[in-house]
Amino acid sequence: MSEVKVNKISPRTACGTVTLGDSGDTFTVPSGVTISNSGTASGFGSTGEVSWNTTKITADPANAVSGIGYFCDTTGGAFDVTLPTSPSAGNVVGIADYNGNFGTNSLTVARNGSNINGDASNFELNKNNVSAQFLYVDGTEGWRIVFTGSLTGEGLQENFIVATGGTPCSGAISGNDKIHTFTGPGTLCVSAVADCASNNVVSYMVVAGGGGGGSVRAAGGGAGGFREYKSPVTPYTASPLDGNPGGTEITVTATGYPISVGAAGAGAPFAAPDTRGNATAGGDSVFSTITSTGGGRGATDNTPGAYPAPEGGQPGGSGGGSVCAQPVGTGNTPPVSPPQGTAGSPGTNSGNYGAGAGGGATQTGQAASTPTGGTGGAGATTCISASPVAYSGGGGGSGYGTFTPGPGGAGGGGNGAGPSADATAGTTNRGGGGGGGWYPAGGLDVPKIQGAAGGSGIVIIRYKYK
Repeated sequence: MSEVKVNKISPRTACGTVTLGDSGDTFTVPSGVTISNSGTASGFGSTGEVSWNTTKITADPANAVSGIGYFCDTTGGAFDVTLPTSPSAGNVVGIADYNGNFGTNSLTVARNGSNINGDASNFELNKNNVSAQFLYVDGTEGWRIVFTGSLTGEGLQENFIVATGGTPCSGAISGNDKIHTFTGPGTLCVSAVADCASNNVVSYMVVAGGGGGGSVRAAGGGAGGFREYKSPVTPYTASPLDGNPGGTEITVTATGYPISVGAAGAGAPFAAPDTRGNATAGGDSVFSTITSTGGGRGATDNTPGAYPAPEGGQPGGSGGGSVCAQPVGTGNTPPVSPPQGTAGSPGTNSGNYGAGAGGGATQTGQAASTPTGGTGGAGATTCISASPVAYSGGGGGSGYGTFTPGPGGAGGGGNGAGPSADATAGTTNRGGGGGGGWYPAGGLDVPKIQGAAGGSGIVIIRYKYK
């Protein structure tokens, strides 16, 4: 056996090719010999093998290198791993959850122009302790996932709630949450639930219809009841009336949940020469075991002797305002915790007979004074719909003659009427109370005398979907 000892073998021309042996030859590497490769190895009869880099990564390594496996630590936040550009068949990249955080902060495998499992979409790994290898096959299928595993159960991705209903039917997206909004009756149809029990606890806001405003120097209607519960898994800023902790938690199952949305209460009518009527309460809104009560109607002033005695405000989610120092409408009726609303405010019994205002979700109606009607109580502001919106403001009160009408409360409350303006209705799908009607010192101005309708209610449901 002959032996050749050299330090380097190079081709005769620069960048040429060195051929080792002929077809059928065998080369033996003895035990104890180490072959180190700092370049690219190909044609050795094995593809799809991964060498794991045991130094964890916490950010996208630019483009992942074929043949390397990456331990990914998402403790500090979700990030991407971008697959190689212009891959060849047999290229492979490995991904593993370094310390069980993919379920909290997901790892996205960015496809970088190639399909993944035949789909032109990135692939999200969102289950704790999962590992996967992405093997490039061809231009049609692209990267195929050829190995998966998890210490906490099979599969790469955790299952979450799947539901339809409302507007939009498939749910609006805010981060990892979906939001279903019901402005009328419907059904939340839950077809699948989450693997993790805590992810089946949904956030909800249930707002009832606002009460109508009274007629004839009359009071504002009470706001529709406001109830909210913020699930810990849905990150948004809730209202001060968030029922978590201590409120009623709703854990959904795979079934249908009928939704009722409360109608607006009607404003009190008035017809010449002097026919008066009462307003009506708002309608209830319902989701599962949660009922928000419609707002109480605002009082109509009936002159003693010619008509029945002046009435007080009526109870409801929030109470309606009263006239002529009659009792106010109580709020949070029936009682729930946290309270779904507040009381209306009283009117005056002299001068220009200022009328009270409807209560709002977070503030009672503000009392009337001569010559100003009561201001509607403020509602509650929540970001459950992904932006801050106020709901359930009380309706403003009115009065007699030269008079300044009371404004509606923040959250859709309608304004009381006055010498230069009709009463205004509560805002649609905000649950505000309607404004109270005015009464002129002489003559008739029927539209301004009439009370305004409340605003219809709304139901919003929010949950984690990925």
